[in-house]
Amino acid sequence: MSEIRYISTRGQAPALGFDEVLLAGLARDGGLYVPERWPALSAGNLRALRGLNYAELAARLMTPFVGQSIPETDLTAIAAAAYKGFDHPEVAPLVPLGPNEHLLELFHGPTLAFKDFALQLVGPLFDYVLKKRGERITILGATSGDTGSAAIAALAGRAALDVFILHPKGRVSDIQRLQMTTVDAPNVHNIAVEGNFDDCQDLVKAAFNDLALRDALKLSAVNSINWARIAAQIVYYVWAALKLGAPDRAVSFAVPTGNFGNIYAGYGARAMGLKIDQLIVGSNRNDILTRFFEDGAMEIRGVEPSFSPSMDIQVSSNFERLLFDLLGRDGQTVADTMAEFRTTGRMPIAEAAWRRARELFSAARISDEETLAWIRRIRDETGRVVDPHTAIGIAAGRLRRKDPAVPLVALATAHPAKFPEAVKRAIGVEPALPPALADLRRRPEHCATLPNETAALFDYLRRHAGKPRPMAAA
Repeated sequence: MSEIRYISTRGQAPALGFDEVLLAGLARDGGLYVPERWPALSAGNLRALRGLNYAELAARLMTPFVGQSIPETDLTAIAAAAYKGFDHPEVAPLVPLGPNEHLLELFHGPTLAFKDFALQLVGPLFDYVLKKRGERITILGATSGDTGSAAIAALAGRAALDVFILHPKGRVSDIQRLQMTTVDAPNVHNIAVEGNFDDCQDLVKAAFNDLALRDALKLSAVNSINWARIAAQIVYYVWAALKLGAPDRAVSFAVPTGNFGNIYAGYGARAMGLKIDQLIVGSNRNDILTRFFEDGAMEIRGVEPSFSPSMDIQVSSNFERLLFDLLGRDGQTVADTMAEFRTTGRMPIAEAAWRRARELFSAARISDEETLAWIRRIRDETGRVVDPHTAIGIAAGRLRRKDPAVPLVALATAHPAKFPEAVKRAIGVEPALPPALADLRRRPEHCATLPNETAALFDYLRRHAGKPRPMAAA
């Protein structure tokens, strides 16, 4: 079968191979890359994957997406090294939670969040491709809390790239901030933006859409706008489903999500052939996704701080990838729809397209007070302490589950110690950090603060890209 090419959701950028998509991040027409066709996983293919360890499964599933860019033997070695440092032998353990209900623990990586599953793999993929091409790039990303630390952990010290991570000042947890700002590597630059996450995301997109700046600095992305992130996250959906009887049994997933990247990976797994009955979105008070799946209205409102800050988002970038399919893969219609959305704050979607989305997706919003109550309830029922995002996912799954005979997997997206204030408020006890991070609050920080202005960011990038940040004195 021919190698997979990647096309933009807005239809005006050239189709690219995997290594080009990895380095490009956002398409030059402002769209997001998606595969021209999905690789197929037949029932026989899935059965053949049973018994593989996590790294082996990742290499097998990534191979058709990577194509000839990286030989399979090299990809297998990269995956084995990427997941070697996770602190659980199964990498992503699946544990029982309730009747026919399971928790997929995605917090055993170096930064205690699900973003590690993609970025620990994407980091060495950058190294491999850049070395092959003899190039150097500038990574630019925005984070609502977890992507930044995971990206920095994966990219710190890599010789062929600089990494600039924007986070909303005062709107991530202290632990999330410290996991970024205490990394002392010359190629790492942390920027606190005086705004919210959507502002950070808009600044990143503005930089990519300034083609002169983009070309001068050779900008690339680690946000889930980068296709490689999505491809790597598909793996844990297949991993969980195989453990629960796939392909001979359908599975449903409940996912706390703000930017729609994590749950879109589940959509990708289903598009490849995995039997998924439901994909359930868990939202906090910033509920643009839930409002869409409930009544078809995609409308931007103000971002409100919550106990689950990684989901404090009102512009869900990865939704554009789903929209592309809902609109018949018509790039021009997607471009027009997105332009109206950013101009008016409302996204016009035909009822027929919305109903197609509703066939697979359900959603529920969980308030801050309800989140704390669910943390307590889960602790009382199971003895497990979960972070606020995971609590929202579990709650949404229980509230929107249609068929209790279908196994439900809730994604545990972060370790509770990343959000100690919310957890302590819920159960009266602050969860301890793992030993490797026990001294995190005592480490010196390295961070610049910028206003929410493109000119300020562009100037900062031009002054610092390619110039190593001075290391702290020993």
